[in-house]
Amino acid sequence: METENVVIKKIADQRAYFSTNQTKDVGFRLKQLHKLKEAVLRYQARIENALWNDLHKSPEEAYLTEIAIVIAEINNHIKHLRRWTKPRKVSTPIYLLPSSGKIIYEPLGVALIIAPWNYPFQLLINPLIGSISAGCCSVLKPSPDTPTVASLIEEMIEETFDPGYITVIKGRRDVNTLLLAQRFDLIFFTGSPMLGKVVMRAASENLTPVVLELGGKSPCIVDADANIGIAAKRIVWGKLINAGQTCIAPDYLLVHKDIKDRLLEQMVLQIREMYGEDIKQSRFYPRIVSERAMTRLAGLLREGRVNTCDHGVPGDERTYSGGDGAPGEGRVYSGGDGARGEGRFYWGGEIDMKERYIAPTIIDNVKPDHPAMKEEIFGPVLPVMTFEDIGEAVEYINRNEKPLAFYYFGKSKKAKVMLASTTSGGVCINDTLMHVTNHNLPFGGVGNSGVGRYHGKESFLAFSNKRAVFTSHAGIDLPFKYVPFRYFKLIKRIM
Repeated sequence: METENVVIKKIADQRAYFSTNQTKDVGFRLKQLHKLKEAVLRYQARIENALWNDLHKSPEEAYLTEIAIVIAEINNHIKHLRRWTKPRKVSTPIYLLPSSGKIIYEPLGVALIIAPWNYPFQLLINPLIGSISAGCCSVLKPSPDTPTVASLIEEMIEETFDPGYITVIKGRRDVNTLLLAQRFDLIFFTGSPMLGKVVMRAASENLTPVVLELGGKSPCIVDADANIGIAAKRIVWGKLINAGQTCIAPDYLLVHKDIKDRLLEQMVLQIREMYGEDIKQSRFYPRIVSERAMTRLAGLLREGRVNTCDHGVPGDERTYSGGDGAPGEGRVYSGGDGARGEGRFYWGGEIDMKERYIAPTIIDNVKPDHPAMKEEIFGPVLPVMTFEDIGEAVEYINRNEKPLAFYYFGKSKKAKVMLASTTSGGVCINDTLMHVTNHNLPFGGVGNSGVGRYHGKESFLAFSNKRAVFTSHAGIDLPFKYVPFRYFKLIKRIM
């Protein structure tokens, strides 16, 4: 853990380095991007091992969801940076001629980047790419909940970059508090809406701009005319990547009543197809990050009252402690004296606290007051609600906070209506998660789900100041702007 004096000195070193102006040179920035890419490739195997150690991510998932995204982002910035940094001329109104105007892009300065634990490598390094491209210096704060990854990133950065240019500061919440009390030129934070509010309040003390990549309950609508097989496969994939610990994972399903039974049957088949009958033993199924997260998820399940289970005896309610049944066998929890939000465990429910394992779990017939509908789940639990008319689904979504992602499975004509009737940070039609893989699309939330955008050029812009430059002709002086405002009637006509 860093002491206060160490933290303050590191930030002072960053300011001193930035004041040399060397980060403003585009050639310098490109060189640093190449160095970062070489470091990621050099550390690739160790990154994969660290992600396995902290989250039980397979090397394949680690590469596809973390390493490959970072490499693609670096390549995109290397390819386009010179064009992005060029001043952009703007048109000049006739009454201001012969003056001219342009926008130049300059680095904001010293940036603080705070990353979460769910994608601990990608969500720290991806914003760093934007910071490097814009010409900023960077203080990186990895999550303490993935300690192996945090230590590895610290080693990689120290080996690759001058500490005055890019530095890593580790620690828990007290270190976050200390960092947020300092003055930065930008704070880039990825995490929950609750912590996003804490960051925004701290940033307001110094009027520091923020980019807040948050989360929320991202809905997934499956309409009556959807391709059920495709929808089931893509929903299961999007929900269970990283064991549901993804900010843009489908948080709950809104399914048309006519297709719900077929969709849920197909989803169970897809779970088995992807992870096998013994899901706990699958090397492709990650673990929940910590005991604290396990306790929260287990509590979320036990708070709900469920009546039956498709893989058990109807009405056979019991409390499940984990580890006493066949892998993948459905489970139901007793709701005690009638917890809110009646529902039923359609499939899954197995919990092993020691292994930090929660089986893929589908809860059917969920009502809006069910505990699983009150907060972002951030785990492999999927509540299912049913609708008869699409207007019901729209009304429910719009009644709640604006989500980070929105998923719709159905025909294109209806998809256009859904886009016009709702709002969200991003959207996938007939898919899940994939919008995040296109670096030409901005990524970010709206309202409670986030502030600001990044990925691709948007990352460069997020860490840049768009500076307006107005140049007047030194040899021609227009008299109408001076007191006593002669030719005022003429000025009114041309303005």
